Amino acid sequence: MELEEWKESKGCDLKNYAHFDKRVSINDRWSYISNPKKISQHSFYPFIHYKQNFNKFNKLKGKKTKERDICYSAHIDRCIYQYYSFLINEEYNKRVIQDGINNVAVAYRNELGKNNIHFAKEMFDFIKAGYCRDIIIGDFTDFFDTLNHKYLKERLCDLLKVKELKGDYYAVYKNITKYSKWELKELLSLNGLKDTVKDKRELNKKYKVISFTVFKRLKKSSCCKNTCDYGIPQGSAISAALSNVYMLEFDKKITDYIEQNNGKYMRYSDDFIIVLPHKESEEFKKHYDFIFEAIGKIPNLKLQADKTQVYNYENGELWDQNLETGSGNEKTNPEKVSLSYLGFTFDGSEITIRDKTISKYYYRLYRKIKATVKQIESGKKVSCKKIYLKYSEKGAYVKEGRHIGNFITYVDRAKKDFGQKEPIDRGTKNHMYKIKKHLNK
Repeated sequence: MELEEWKESKGCDLKNYAHFDKRVSINDRWSYISNPKKISQHSFYPFIHYKQNFNKFNKLKGKKTKERDICYSAHIDRCIYQYYSFLINEEYNKRVIQDGINNVAVAYRNELGKNNIHFAKEMFDFIKAGYCRDIIIGDFTDFFDTLNHKYLKERLCDLLKVKELKGDYYAVYKNITKYSKWELKELLSLNGLKDTVKDKRELNKKYKVISFTVFKRLKKSSCCKNTCDYGIPQGSAISAALSNVYMLEFDKKITDYIEQNNGKYMRYSDDFIIVLPHKESEEFKKHYDFIFEAIGKIPNLKLQADKTQVYNYENGELWDQNLETGSGNEKTNPEKVSLSYLGFTFDGSEITIRDKTISKYYYRLYRKIKATVKQIESGKKVSCKKIYLKYSEKGAYVKEGRHIGNFITYVDRAKKDFGQKEPIDRGTKNHMYKIKKHLNK
C-alpha cells in the first residue's frame, strides 16, 4: 500500500474515547509524527489499563467468564504507533514475499485482501484435497504478554537491515516494551465516577480524563511500569505488526519444512494449523518433534497443552490421534470428532459455524430482548429496530460506500464463499422466528 493511500484511509480517523491528551488524527499531526527527530524525542503518555470480562461459551459447560487486560494509548501516541506500524508492515510484506511465506501469517494483513472465511476455506480445502491427512492445531500461551524484548529487537533490526535501531524506531520500541499504565478505575474515581458502563461513557465525553496539572502531580505515584524483559500491550496500534516480526524466523523455518513434506502451515496471531500427508507413527513423530523443537528455540514461545490437538483425516472422516505417536483411534469408535479453526468447525465432511460462536450470538440476543421486554413492561416506549439491526438479516446496509453488517450477514457471506452445499447457517436459519418468539413472550 502506498503512503498516500494509507493516509487517505487512516488520516482522518478520530477516536471517541477520552485520554490524557486531546483527540487528534494523523492528518492533524502529520508534520510531527512523520518527523523522525521529533519521534526520537517524543514523551509517550501512559496507557490506560483495565480488565475486561468476557464470556466464553461451551455447548456442554455453558458460559465461562474470563478476564483480558486491555490497554489503550493516548491519541498522539496512537497516531505514532499507526504510522510506524505501517512502515514496519511495508518492510514485513517485502520480506515475507522474498522468503516465500506471504500466505503464512494471515492475521492483521489487510493487503492480502482476504478474511477469516477465506483463510479457513483455504485450509479445509487443502485437507479435503488429500485422501489421508495428519493435522496439528496449536495455540501459543499468553502470546503478547510474553514476547521477549531482546529477541523482538533483534528481529526488528534484522527486518530493517540495521545493526541498531535508529532514534525514532528505538523510541517507539522502548515505549511499547517498557510501557507504563494508569488504572482506569483510579481515573474514574478522580472524576467522581464509578466503575460502571454508564460512568465510563461519562468519562469518555470529557475533553481529557484529567487536567495536565493533575496528571503531572499524580503520574509518578499512579503509573505502573513494565519492568520485565518481556511483554507488550495487546491491542495497541503497533502490537500486531511487532508480533508478526517476532515470528518471522519461526514462520520461515516451519514453512520450509512443512512444504518439503508436501504439507501446509498457516498462523493466525497465536493460533496455528499444520496439515501433512498421513504418515505412520514413527514418521509422524519426526514431524511432531521438529515442530516442537522449533517452538522451543524461540524465546518465551510456549504452547497451551490443553489446546494442542492432533487429528487424522481419512476419506471424509476425522479422528483423534495420539499426541505423541500420531497413531489414530480405533475406527470402531462410532463417535466422530471435529476441529475448529478461525470460527468454523469441520468434521471431515461438513463445515459449520463453531457452536461456541452460535451460543454467544443467541446469549447476547436473548439478553438484549429480555432487557427490551422489561422496558416495555415498565411502560417505556422502546423500539425493537436496534435488535433487528444488530441481530438479524435486516442489519445489512451501505453507509458512506461501506458495507455495514452483523453476525447474520457474516454467516451469509460465509455461506456464499464456502458454497451452498455446506450447512454454514445451520445454527442461524431460524433466527428471525426466534427473535419474534422471544419478543412476544
